[in-house]
Amino acid sequence: MQNHYAIIMAGGAGTRFWPMSTAKHPKQFLDILGTGRTLLQQTYDRLLKVCPNENIYIVTSAAYSKLVEKQLPELPLANILCEPGRKNTAPCVAYASYKIHKLNPKAITVVAPSDHLIKKEDIFVKAIESCFAKAAAEDCLITLGIKPTRPDTGYGYVQFIDKKDNDEKDKRIYKVKTFTEKPDLDMARFFMESGDFLWNSGIFIWSTASILSAMEQHDPELANVFKEGWDAYNTTREQEFVNNAYNVCKNISIDYSVMEKAENVFVRSSIIGWSDLGTFGSLYTHLKKDKFRNATIGKNVMLYDSKNCIVQVPNDKLIVLQGLDDYIVVESEGVLMICKKQDEQMIRNFVNDVKVNKGEKFV
Repeated sequence: MQNHYAIIMAGGAGTRFWPMSTAKHPKQFLDILGTGRTLLQQTYDRLLKVCPNENIYIVTSAAYSKLVEKQLPELPLANILCEPGRKNTAPCVAYASYKIHKLNPKAITVVAPSDHLIKKEDIFVKAIESCFAKAAAEDCLITLGIKPTRPDTGYGYVQFIDKKDNDEKDKRIYKVKTFTEKPDLDMARFFMESGDFLWNSGIFIWSTASILSAMEQHDPELANVFKEGWDAYNTTREQEFVNNAYNVCKNISIDYSVMEKAENVFVRSSIIGWSDLGTFGSLYTHLKKDKFRNATIGKNVMLYDSKNCIVQVPNDKLIVLQGLDDYIVVESEGVLMICKKQDEQMIRNFVNDVKVNKGEKFV
């Protein structure tokens, strides 16, 4: 287990959950499920089952480092890696991987977003341990694939090659054939019916040696930027180097940078009760509901003649609603938003308009 590491990506803005999620206090630092633990804390708790505390690294915006410290006081301060700006997932992976590889060239890492829901944690742990074993034994890159439960247009898909190329020790690890970005509904239906497509969870497992070798082969421009910092990693010069590196590196996802180009990519099929919790709609799916299918977060919510709503208010606020059907109602930090669930894609527009017309303090 001493060679097992985790990289938690926690720099997102979470604008689709405004006004719960704001630029100063985004989604990953919120207890949006009402469990008593924030999404970041739940992710940390989950990964603590597969690697020791001192081997867990949080990559986040410099603006959120104090939030990480506050929510994960047991984490060594040196394990909070601060990005000076958002440049997508590939720079994040490159930075953390070079740093960890310098500490331990035998490191095997799981890379995970900080804000996902995983209900079946025991099954998740077994899947990660199986992937760790394969990544330690072979030069391979593994993504965790989720068996689709519906034709969803909001997720990327991974097509796998069935049976003959299965891993000998874990028959649910397949060779990847193709990656497909978010499809239209007809294509999503086809993917689901075909049986050889999985949702791409954005959770990855590999050795640092394998991912850095793949990055140097398939995206040498990005690799060279972070490779130059080898002497600075794990020294007092690291942050200065990283700040400069992010100024010059490109904005690119690890999927485009490496995964869609590499030949040694595998997917591990999993049924783990997963959701990326990307929208209020997906959150609603996982919340407890009353007999009228209303989901409420907050101790003082009173509903009359209302159904299919999601309502979130602080515990010290009383809200009384009458006659609503299929609405999102959220109150946070002096901002009240009421929006039809079917129109929630407009929330990002609301945020931009509020920023322009009412100022940054509300977003």
